[in-house]
Amino acid sequence: MSSTMADVERGPETGRKTLPGPILLLGAPGAGKGTQAKELVKLWGIPQISTGDLLRAHVAQGTALGKAAKDVIARGILVPDSVVNEMVAGRLKEPDTARGYILDGFPRTLPQATWLDSRLAGQGEALPVIAVSLHVDYNQLLRRITGRRNCPVCQRIYNVYSNPPRQEGFCDVEGAALVQRADDTEEVFAERMRAYTAQTAPVVEHYRAHGRFAEVDGDGTIAAIAAGIVAAVGRLRK
Repeated sequence: MSSTMADVERGPETGRKTLPGPILLLGAPGAGKGTQAKELVKLWGIPQISTGDLLRAHVAQGTALGKAAKDVIARGILVPDSVVNEMVAGRLKEPDTARGYILDGFPRTLPQATWLDSRLAGQGEALPVIAVSLHVDYNQLLRRITGRRNCPVCQRIYNVYSNPPRQEGFCDVEGAALVQRADDTEEVFAERMRAYTAQTAPVVEHYRAHGRFAEVDGDGTIAAIAAGIVAAVGRLRK
C-alpha cells in the first residue's frame, strides 16, 4: 500500500480507518476523469455511480422511473432532477456503497448538490460528499481531444501529439487509415468547455464554501494523478 493510501486508511488521530466516503470526481472534457475513476474503484473497492448508467438501466428494465425518463428524453428535454435524484437515492441504498462511492455525472447542478447533502445529513453518521477536480491546462486538453485518432478495425486509440502511430495516419496493428471523431474538433471542444465551466462552477463553489473541495494536477502519469487524488481525499476527510 502506498504512503498516500495508508494516510487515508489510517484516519485522523484515533487510529481508526477512515472511509473514503462519497467522492465527486470533476474534470473537464479530456482531463482523464474516467481513467482516474477506474483507478479509485480498484484502490478502495468502492463502486462508481454514473447517472448515465442508471438512466440506461432503468429504461432497459422498464421501471417507473425509466419510463418517466424515456418519455422526457423522447421530447428532447433534460431529465428533471426529481427523477435523477430518485434513481440515485435507490442506488445509494445498495450495500456496496457502505464504504463510499465515486460519483460520475452527479451532482451536476447546485440543486442536485444541495439535495444530496441534505439526504446524507439525514442519515446521521453518513460522511458528506467531497469534490476533487482534475486540473489540466486548456491547451493540453485541446491537444488531447483534437489529436485523438482511432483505428476503425481494432479501435486502438492514438494521439498525433503524444502517442502517434509509426506511419502517419495508419494503425500500427491493422494498417487501416485512422479516423477522427466528428466532435473531436477545436470548435466543438470550445463549446463543450464553455458548457462544462458554466454548469460546474456553482457546484464547485458550493463544495469550496463548505471546505470540501480540492484541485489536483491532472497532467502526469496515471499513478501520479491517482496518488494526488488519494492525498487530497485524505486531507479533506481529516
